Amino acid sequence: MDSLDARMERLEGRLRRWQGLTLAAFVLAGVGLGSAALRDEATQEHPGELVASRLVLKDARGRTRASLEANRHGGASLVLNDSEGRPRALLGVGEDDSPRLRFSTAEGESLAELMVFSDEAPRLTLSKSGGAELFSVGLQVDGSSRLELADVTGRPRAILGADEEGSPGLLLVDRRGQARVELRVGSSDEASLVLEGRNGQVFRAPGVQ
Repeated sequence: MDSLDARMERLEGRLRRWQGLTLAAFVLAGVGLGSAALRDEATQEHPGELVASRLVLKDARGRTRASLEANRHGGASLVLNDSEGRPRALLGVGEDDSPRLRFSTAEGESLAELMVFSDEAPRLTLSKSGGAELFSVGLQVDGSSRLELADVTGRPRAILGADEEGSPGLLLVDRRGQARVELRVGSSDEASLVLEGRNGQVFRAPGVQ
């Protein structure tokens, strides 16, 4: 009788082990099927997607011709290089979310730049080799506009603009930055002209309605 009980206990132990192994197999199979389903779903949701923080395009000589990058500070940029691998054009979004398009010399100096501030203030600048801005035009956040022509040193010499109400004005400046001619049309459509000489003498034309 003892021998039969022992055999029964061994048989029951084996049965319990087989049940445990079978359950584990089903669990692993379920996990594998679930992972495969998630991979398939991700593939179907974003077919052909390539995820990377930096992509570099090189030519046959191994020189970098283009790079696309998202930096750790929140900005993103596309840089195009010339045949010598020098950056010449940039399209980017800065850390403050301001978009920018820039064209540069082979030495990296900006020649032309278009930028938008605060979602409503675009500005275009043209520069000479060396960095001095010779021309700029833009809209301000308050709704006013401004166009500047500068000399070779970058000092504004002619400023044409309109305030937030649309009233236009022209200002001419000498080489020292002193205003010499001011022509305006006010909000009530009155015109004014002010001329200033070298010795401080000022001529004001009579107001014209």
